[in-house]
Amino acid sequence: MADPSIVIDAAGREVTITNPEKVFFPKAGYTKLDLVNYYLAVADGALRGVRDRPMVLKRFVNGVEEEPFFQKRAPSNLPRGIETAHVTFPSGRSADLCVIDDAADLAWVINLGCVDLNPWAVRANDVDHPDELRIDLDPTPEANFGMVRELALVCREVLADFGYTGYAKTSGSRGIHINVRIEPGWTFTEVRQCALAFGRECERRAPELATTKWWKEERHGVFIDYNQNARDRTVASAYSVRPTPNAQVSTPLEWDEVGKVELADFTIANVPRRYAERGDPGAGIDDRAFSLEPLLELSRKQADAGLGDAPYPPHYPKAPGEPRRVQPSKARKEESAARAPRTRRGSPRTPEH
Repeated sequence: MADPSIVIDAAGREVTITNPEKVFFPKAGYTKLDLVNYYLAVADGALRGVRDRPMVLKRFVNGVEEEPFFQKRAPSNLPRGIETAHVTFPSGRSADLCVIDDAADLAWVINLGCVDLNPWAVRANDVDHPDELRIDLDPTPEANFGMVRELALVCREVLADFGYTGYAKTSGSRGIHINVRIEPGWTFTEVRQCALAFGRECERRAPELATTKWWKEERHGVFIDYNQNARDRTVASAYSVRPTPNAQVSTPLEWDEVGKVELADFTIANVPRRYAERGDPGAGIDDRAFSLEPLLELSRKQADAGLGDAPYPPHYPKAPGEPRRVQPSKARKEESAARAPRTRRGSPRTPEH
């Protein structure tokens, strides 16, 4: 049987694409080669979100209708030109992650079955100090995308009031991401602290829209996921294709588009044309890196007003000052049980007269 592989040229290097006609999006019919060609068409924009960053490989080896697996360690048989960065996970374990630098690297990771790109918020030369603040607007099941758009505009106002410029993009799934380039001088803990403070300020200004409540039973509207800024958390980067039936794309937006955009507006069928005609709305993100001091000061003021830390995800080590990591409804039941009168086994209480 003939080998179905093909060899393409990308960034002056040859990259082998195995099984190029393998269907990755059964409902839309898009193949692995369609996916590779898409990423090559928007390579500069896609690389802006991942270049020099350690990246988790989220591999859909049998297409988007089957569950992916997450490969955090770089494969042992790396081809020439693929670099790595050594990172430490919250557990204390460490690993070498792939670093994607050019179009050939992009084609290589897509050939492995990566559909979306999931980089850390750090650069390979300083893996302990993020250079990106990530604002992830995630609607609850009761919310609609119109609420996400409305909150994104509130976020822009809050950022501007504290001296920041944010770059918005659709998540490609259900929400909107806003990224802010920051100076790499603060730890993951401090960046997460700033994301929480920012979310709480948005919540104060638009309480009917925004929530920073970690527990789903307490949420309403649109959740501002501050924990996406914790160590080892990743979000799909700009121009990532998402595993939706129609191959939606996480697409950078001009701010005047945010109020009327729809998620289904952008797929691999039309984003390359938009990119060629309009360029990349996120192209300016690296022009200036901001200090976190204004948000750190906001966090201190919130702490003085009684707003302390909020829960981490369940697999993270307990952090100093973190509240109890227990569902509020369960905590209430435990407190109620603790307050209930106790009697000896077999000795019923004497009724009061």
